[in-house]
Amino acid sequence: MTRLRTSAGIIAFLLISLNTIAQTSDSLIMRQMSEVGVRFTHDNDVKLLMSGKEKFADLFEAIRQAKSSIHLEYFNFRNDSIAGLLFDILREKRKEGVEVRAAFDGFGNDSNNQPLKKSHLSKLHADSIDILEFDPIRFPWVNHIWPRDHRKIVVIDGEIGYTGGMNVADYYLVGTEQVGEWRDMHCRIEGPAVNELQRIFARFWKKLAKEELNDPKYYNAKPAGHKTVGIATREPNVTNKIMRQFYIKALDGAKDSVKIVNPYFVPTPSVMKALKRCVERGVKVDIIMSSKYDVPLVPDVVYYNLRKLMKRGAHIWRYRPGFHHSKIMMVDGRYCTVGSTNLDARSLRFDFEINAIIIDKGVTRQLEDKFIEDTKNCDYLSEEEYQKSRTAWKRFRGWFGHLLTPWL
Repeated sequence: MTRLRTSAGIIAFLLISLNTIAQTSDSLIMRQMSEVGVRFTHDNDVKLLMSGKEKFADLFEAIRQAKSSIHLEYFNFRNDSIAGLLFDILREKRKEGVEVRAAFDGFGNDSNNQPLKKSHLSKLHADSIDILEFDPIRFPWVNHIWPRDHRKIVVIDGEIGYTGGMNVADYYLVGTEQVGEWRDMHCRIEGPAVNELQRIFARFWKKLAKEELNDPKYYNAKPAGHKTVGIATREPNVTNKIMRQFYIKALDGAKDSVKIVNPYFVPTPSVMKALKRCVERGVKVDIIMSSKYDVPLVPDVVYYNLRKLMKRGAHIWRYRPGFHHSKIMMVDGRYCTVGSTNLDARSLRFDFEINAIIIDKGVTRQLEDKFIEDTKNCDYLSEEEYQKSRTAWKRFRGWFGHLLTPWL
């Protein structure tokens, strides 16, 4: 009996020790990111939106319930049926007296195949919707090389916030002929973290409209749950390194497992080195890549980078149904991130970006479960499969393309 009690005590001690180590990992990433300007707040609720259908259904219903203000910041609003429905709802809210402010990126608009045109904007302005374009592309057409506003933010009544990887476009619902299914993820946040989303939008709006959004009514977020959330935003000349710092600190601090989905897997050298260190340390690293891409040359560089990690022991999965555009990462089953940041130089070094860092095992578990579910629709990339699918020419393009990593 004494021996059994001793064994039980040892097991209990080990479990407590392991839990303490994991909690220390949580505290470490919070402390490290707090030191570089990320504000973590508690008492938040987070709802994961795992598809375009979920995101737009939830978002449009919340907008319909708005009483005071609706603020939107997107890389682009594609001129299609889903954006048309959004603008119709916004027109109705303006008739009810709700303030509506919206911003989009000039390059993001002009580079999509169904852009908003001046006539569309004139109609929106006529309906009292304040919609502004960041850095419109003008002759000689080089003003918008960088930076671009790649963030996705919505704040409703200062109480409900949304961020993630999705713009406003039909293809999040129906896919495209070029890549097939277009998968992405978003999240809805309630609680004090929404005030930070609002502050980020307000700074950008002041830049565009020269209008201050200081009224307390815009910062109404109340405690809504028990989740810890930090909002990391990359702003050129202000927080240039913050996204690189997050990925490097998270990867270097990982103890057990890392799961990543990111479409343009062309990391900067410092992030790539952190990934290699993570794998070589024995951390189980799983990465989902896409089987189809919307940008030439990028898939060759993605294969080149992922094979380097694969040879070190990382597990690579190719998503068969099409393009997995999500930007998510889960670390040790303890915390995760959902946001707009691609693992490429443009996102990590130049553009406006935003990610929610969610310190919560429950939310992280939901993302991990979805990741595991997605691997059932993936092909596992073994060395044999790599050799079979990558011709010498494709491998050369990958090698050549990786030399352009600082600019991709």
